Amino acid sequence: MNHYYVSVIPEFTGTHVVHEEDCTRLPGVTDRVYLGFFANCADALREARKEYDHVDGCERCSPICHKR
Repeated sequence: MNHYYVSVIPEFTGTHVVHEEDCTRLPGVTDRVYLGFFANCADALREARKEYDHVDGCERCSPICHKR
């Protein structure tokens, strides 16, 4: 189980990236939204899709959910 966050600023592709709390690429406090405590990144992505149409897992901390 991990705490997950989503970036509020999309990448150049328009995608918002979901990160685990200890990710080295986690955006700053003002550039992320807390999603919750989830068993896996797939559950965190589902939560992020409630707010953003285009989401993806971070290639570093959530490679299983990274689709690009």
